Amino acid sequence: MASIAIIGTGYVGLTTGACFSHLGHDVICADIDEAKVARLQAGDVPIVEKGLDRLVDEGIRSGKLHFVVGAESASKEAEFHYLCVPTPQGDDGAADLSYLETAASQISHVLPNNSVVVNKSTVPVGSTRVVARVLGRSDVAVVSNPEFLREGTAVADFLQPDRVVIGSRDQEAAIRVAALYSRIAAPIMVTDPVSAETIKYASNAFLASKLSFVNAIATLCEAVGADVNDVVLGMGYDSRIGREFLRPGPGWGGSCFPKDTRALAKIAQDAGYDFRFLNEVLQVNADQFDRTAQKIIDSVDPGLADNHIAALGLTFKAGTDDLRDSPAVEVLERVVGAGMQVKAYDPAVLVDDNRLAIVHPDLDIEVVSDPYAAAEGAASLVILTEWDEFTWLDFDKLREIMIGKNIVDARNLLDPSIPRRRGFNYRGVGR
Repeated sequence: MASIAIIGTGYVGLTTGACFSHLGHDVICADIDEAKVARLQAGDVPIVEKGLDRLVDEGIRSGKLHFVVGAESASKEAEFHYLCVPTPQGDDGAADLSYLETAASQISHVLPNNSVVVNKSTVPVGSTRVVARVLGRSDVAVVSNPEFLREGTAVADFLQPDRVVIGSRDQEAAIRVAALYSRIAAPIMVTDPVSAETIKYASNAFLASKLSFVNAIATLCEAVGADVNDVVLGMGYDSRIGREFLRPGPGWGGSCFPKDTRALAKIAQDAGYDFRFLNEVLQVNADQFDRTAQKIIDSVDPGLADNHIAALGLTFKAGTDDLRDSPAVEVLERVVGAGMQVKAYDPAVLVDDNRLAIVHPDLDIEVVSDPYAAAEGAASLVILTEWDEFTWLDFDKLREIMIGKNIVDARNLLDPSIPRRRGFNYRGVGR
C-alpha cells in the first residue's frame, strides 16, 4: 500500500482521502484551517455526504487516515501528493490557479525523491505544466487524475467509478497512480495530461447540455400540451440517448457544472474557437431560472394581501448541504427581487446556519425549521430541491394553514393528483 498526502480537505480532498484510506493506503490530509483539522481528527465531518462520516471514522480508527495543519507536514514523507485545492472562477470564466500554485510552492522543497504530484482539482488545460514549473523538480512527475464525484453520491462514485482517467507523459508515473486504484473494478484510461484535463470539462459540459436540452423540451411541452415525463421516458429507452440527466427542473447548478461549462467556453475562446453552443447552453439555463421565478410570481393571487412564498429546498440538490450556485437560490433571488417575501425550509440548512448569508449575502429570506412553518400564511408554495421528505407533505394541513392554494413543483416531485384532490392548483415543469 502507498503513502498519500492530500492537500486540501474540501469536498474533493476529504472524499479522496477517506476513500483511499478505505482502500488500505496510508493517507495524511492537510489543511490550513487549524480548527477544521481538529474537528476532522475528532471524526467530525463538516459536510453532508452519504457514507463519508463512516469512512472518516473507519480511517481514523484504523490509523490509515490522519489530518494535519500545513501542506509541508503532509508531504514530507509521502510518495503521492494529491492537490485538491479550490480553483475559483473569475468574471471572465477563467479558473484562478493561485491556490494550486501556492500549494505546489509550499511542498516543492519537502517532496521526497521520485514523488508523484497529482492534480485532482478541476484545472484548465495545461495545468500540469504550470504545477511542474512551480515545483521546479526534475525528479518529480506531475500527473492529472481528474475527479468525477457527484455530490450526494461521491463515496460511491469514487469506489465504484465509471472510469479512472490518468493523464501523464511519464508512463512509469501513470502506472504508479493506476496502482492506487488496484482494488477498484473500473476501466483505467491513460492518456496525455491535456486530454485528461479536457475529458473532465467536456464530460460536465455535456451533462449540463443535456439538462438545458430537457428544460427547453419541458418548455415546449407546456406550449403544445405534452407531458414531459412521458416524453423523456420515451427518449430514455433509446440506448443512444439514455435515461440519465433527462429530468427537468428549475435550472441546473452546483459547484461543478456552471463553473466547468463557462471554463470550457473560455478555454475554447483562448484557443481561438468560438464555442457558441456552450454559450447557448448557459443562456438556456439562465432563461430557466427566469421562467421558474415567473411561474412562482404568477402563482400568487393578486387579490391576496400577503404575497408570502413558502420555498421548500435551498441546496442545489438533495443529499447535500451545498448552497453554491444553487438553482433554488438563483430562482429565489429573482422572486425576492420582484418584491415577494420568502420563508424557506431545507433539511440540510439549519435556522441559525450562517452559510446562506455568507454564500448569498444579498438574499433576504427567512429560514425556518420545518415545511409547515414556511407554509403558515403563504400565498403559494414552491418545491425547489428534490428532497424525498417533500413527497410526504400533509396537504390537508397545508390547506388549513396557507391563505393561497397554489403549488409550483419545480422538480416534478409530486403526483399532481394528490394536491389537486385537496383543492390545490398544481403546476409542474413541462406538464
